[in-house]
Amino acid sequence: MYLGRVIGCVWATVKNPEMVGQRMLIIQPLTPELQNTGKQLVCLDCTGAGSGELIYYVRGKEASFPFLPAEPPADATVVGIVDTVHLKSPRKISAPAGNRNPTHKKGKRC
Repeated sequence: MYLGRVIGCVWATVKNPEMVGQRMLIIQPLTPELQNTGKQLVCLDCTGAGSGELIYYVRGKEASFPFLPAEPPADATVVGIVDTVHLKSPRKISAPAGNRNPTHKKGKRC
């Protein structure tokens, strides 16, 4: 699954019959830190997500699973709306003073 933000929608009057009645959204992929990454893409929607909402989506064959028994020709589908994202901040790891390598020569860089 991937994180993204809904930035628009697509209207198509002519499309595959399996896609009739399906919403298509324009998604901006995001990193876990919610920064834009990659190219925008079009996803089918099975959640009712709206513009500006934070979502998660799937790609590949799994994109058609939410619509079973129908199998629309989808490469990506919004499958959830995200309420919050919690990340652990990266910690700086340093070795305690007593665990230094005794063969390390002061002033020499590795």
